[in-house]
Amino acid sequence: MSIISSTGSNTDNISVSTTLGQRLTVAICASVLGLCLVYFAGFSHIEAVHNAAHDTRHSAAFPCH
Repeated sequence: MSIISSTGSNTDNISVSTTLGQRLTVAICASVLGLCLVYFAGFSHIEAVHNAAHDTRHSAAFPCH
């Protein structure tokens, strides 16, 4: 079993650059996934799924009707 320890003296700065196209792709994919989840939970005929989403909206103080 290996143990990983970190010390403050051996830190490297890692710079990651992303292009606008990559950021747009991630944003669009996240938006589509979110819309699919909302559509699935909102129009699901499975009452457990719909009720779980409904209770979650109320617990977050988000009006739903």
